[in-house]
Amino acid sequence: MILPIYVYGQPVLRQDAEDITPDYPNLKQLLSDMHETMDRADGVGLAAPQVGLPIRVVVVNLDVLSDDMPEFKGFRRAYINPHILETAGDLVSMEEGCLSLPGIHESVKRPDKIHVTYLDENLQEHDEWVEGYLARVMQHEFDHLDGTMFIDHLSTLRKQMIKGKLGNMLKGKTRCAYKVKTVK
Repeated sequence: MILPIYVYGQPVLRQDAEDITPDYPNLKQLLSDMHETMDRADGVGLAAPQVGLPIRVVVVNLDVLSDDMPEFKGFRRAYINPHILETAGDLVSMEEGCLSLPGIHESVKRPDKIHVTYLDENLQEHDEWVEGYLARVMQHEFDHLDGTMFIDHLSTLRKQMIKGKLGNMLKGKTRCAYKVKTVK
């Protein structure tokens, strides 16, 4: 089922998400719905707060990038109760966008290596170092679980330059090709 994606201004996007228990109701269905929603919106990642749920669940699909990045062929994952334990490596700048911030794309600096723990869709525990593009996607999505959005990493000048677009989102003036839930 396609879920509406919550747009900038929705309070759930600024909440700290809670870990869930393995017996969370209808978890498999939620993961399936989140994957379907993300795919329909042409996203590569989607966090539960973006569909209105303040829980620590993220889905990622990097298979859509496999023509340019063959290492991601077949890459579709779920991350349950993910936490970044530490970061390392260089700060790398790359353009990011977000399904909850339609029409905004900005360059964001992030560490290129992270140490993470999470449960996968089969509730198996993982404790690993991740680097490169996947580390960026994980940081972007896991930020949502801490009430942070990529625009929070921008300079004051860049924030000022997108203020009008953000204001329109707060007024419910958002155009995109997928189902959204705005503040108004």
